[in-house]
Amino acid sequence: MDLHAWAAPRRAAVDAVLLARFGDAWPPRFLAACRYPLQTGGKRIRPLLTRAAGEAVAGADAPIDALLAAGAAVELVHTYSLVHDDLPAMDDDDERRGQPTVHRAYDEATAVLVGDALLTEAFAVLAAAPASDAARVAMVAELARAAGHIGMIGGQAADIAWTGGDVDALVTVHRGKTGALIRAATLLGGIAAGASAVQLAQLTTYGEAVGLAFQLADDVLDEDEDAGDDGPPSYVRLLGVDETLRRAHELAVRAEAAARTLPSPDALVALARFTVARDH
Repeated sequence: MDLHAWAAPRRAAVDAVLLARFGDAWPPRFLAACRYPLQTGGKRIRPLLTRAAGEAVAGADAPIDALLAAGAAVELVHTYSLVHDDLPAMDDDDERRGQPTVHRAYDEATAVLVGDALLTEAFAVLAAAPASDAARVAMVAELARAAGHIGMIGGQAADIAWTGGDVDALVTVHRGKTGALIRAATLLGGIAAGASAVQLAQLTTYGEAVGLAFQLADDVLDEDEDAGDDGPPSYVRLLGVDETLRRAHELAVRAEAAARTLPSPDALVALARFTVARDH
């Protein structure tokens, strides 16, 4: 399939949902600050995974509004994590997607509060999603688990504390730091679309494989930036470029196989391939 043609209108729809939030935030400067990191671009891979998973399960009957809400919630959590990761106490980055980071465009205290606002808004979006009560509860629980201390935040804490280790240890870090939210993005799509237990298991396999492949591909793309003894833990440093790419492609194949068990898998398959073929 033509992934760009499929993704462009779906990405625009998610952006519209995101930028419609925070209209009642105050004071006015804080409203602008909350919207700022949502306006700096990004491929929106996570909400696209949510949409693709819902379409894989339900096809033309996919519940579009529920999938948009679920995808927007995941993207709000992802964006909050970037705002906080960029802070001087964390990665200390001055730019994100070619624009000043929130703490540079505003100040550190505002950036902390913006991250907090994005995170809490994610759960407000899910709570109001046009889905059954059971689906909303399941989506809230899955996103909280993925974003919390056993998922993304736990992985980030392990990354900060990293003093060295083997590939298996690094995989454990990244299954939390990067992989948990990608898995959740996929599962939320399935839950919103009424996936069966068997289908959710296949989506879990898909999401876990894509989540790790994403990080492996990132390490190849960031090879030069991450070089040196003071660089972050990296698969390229432990395995070399060729082996890192081989493992990423192997995971993409595993994800494709899981996706093809579902009724309408084309977008999921294309996204798995894009994960390892992207140029950032």
